[in-house]
Amino acid sequence: MSDAAIVERGLVPQPHNIPFAEAVRTWVRVAALSFGGPAGQIAVMHRILVDEKRWIGEERFLHALNYCMLLPGPEAQQLAIYIGWLLHKTRGGLVAGSLFVLPGFLAILGLSYVYVLFGATRAIGGLFFGLKAAVLAIVLQAVARVGGRALKTRAMVGIAGAAFLAIFLFDIPFPIIVLVAGAIGWAAGRAGWSGIKAGGGHGTDQGTVSDADSALGAMLPDHARPNIGWSVKTSLILLSLWAAPVVALLAMFGPHNVFSRIAIFFSKMAVVTFGGAYAVLAYVAQQAVGTYHWLQPGEMLNGLGMAETTPGPLIMVVQFVGFLAGYRDPGALPPLWAATLAAILTVWVTFLPCFLWIFLGAPFIERLRGNRALATALAAITAAVVGVILNLALWFALHSIFHSQRRVEIGRGGIDLPVPASLDWFALALTALAVVAIFRFRAGTFAVLALCSGLGCALALAGLAG
Repeated sequence: MSDAAIVERGLVPQPHNIPFAEAVRTWVRVAALSFGGPAGQIAVMHRILVDEKRWIGEERFLHALNYCMLLPGPEAQQLAIYIGWLLHKTRGGLVAGSLFVLPGFLAILGLSYVYVLFGATRAIGGLFFGLKAAVLAIVLQAVARVGGRALKTRAMVGIAGAAFLAIFLFDIPFPIIVLVAGAIGWAAGRAGWSGIKAGGGHGTDQGTVSDADSALGAMLPDHARPNIGWSVKTSLILLSLWAAPVVALLAMFGPHNVFSRIAIFFSKMAVVTFGGAYAVLAYVAQQAVGTYHWLQPGEMLNGLGMAETTPGPLIMVVQFVGFLAGYRDPGALPPLWAATLAAILTVWVTFLPCFLWIFLGAPFIERLRGNRALATALAAITAAVVGVILNLALWFALHSIFHSQRRVEIGRGGIDLPVPASLDWFALALTALAVVAIFRFRAGTFAVLALCSGLGCALALAGLAG
């Protein structure tokens, strides 16, 4: 029901009676249960906030989700910020968004310590050996899921194929692929061409809670209405908090220091990470492994395994990347201190922009609703992301199943080909087992991760892997 219709019926917005302390406890619960990637995290929020608590209605929940899908960064965290802001304005958004990432941050920080201190032991090495196989199967599942949802027309299949070739053969950076795909989609929407169809998304269980029956009500709360002064003030504060460590590090240490590079790289990533965690990982792998040499290809799989088994956004894997970068180039600091500070810096510049996007744009999102050009731009980006994720799956397979690769130059780019003699038969067998478990028997993520990590430990203890 629109605001105008509500006014015509004589209704007025009523202040909700959701205590802030209860909201905090609920966000802690949401964060603790937020496993399984954005689809699972959004489903948890829907079940708790819409079906169980009835704090907001179905239409408003989906409206918020659609807006977050347009933004760079983790849409599940941004949805938490958005709903927290709807309920309790600025403090609500800050608390909801911060709590959403806190459990995952602490868990991955602890696992990162274990990795650098005990990763050389046979049992821990075997555990990560098994996780790599499981993660490769999970990424393949992501290709199938996103592709099945996004590739609705031949033109969108073509965009996905072109994106794959661009990054696989020519090493074209992910941000350029996103910009080109978005421009194609925007132009198609403006021209009214039906070759690119908007729609899709992570989806939710369709509930029956109407906006009028929710605690928030059907009408937009007064504090959520467009307020240019509040938006500008809040955005400037957040922008300053985001930029401050970047500028300070550049001023103190210059652009070539590892902390300066972390701040710049992950700040840049925060504004181009459309398409979800797996698309982001392709970009991170391309730069962190190939350009900055912060970690090895197999270690990207280890980090993703950590993110898959802990609550919070999957792109929290970038914390592990930053941790290893600081640990291996600590400068004058003790390695663990440098690693911890690098992890904190990575999380800060990656996730703080999410608050900026919501607080700056959420009060004005009604202007975006029904915009065909914007919807088709997002659809084209999603199609391109399918190709990017497929490249990621092949990249992971190349570096987890084969021990050696050789570079073949093609024009201005090139590809890495496996050395057949370096095939790891145990890695191949574990990966095949994980693929069968996921695609044939519909096994859950945790079951596959537990199975493969357990078998990896067993193989390592027997001296066969790890």
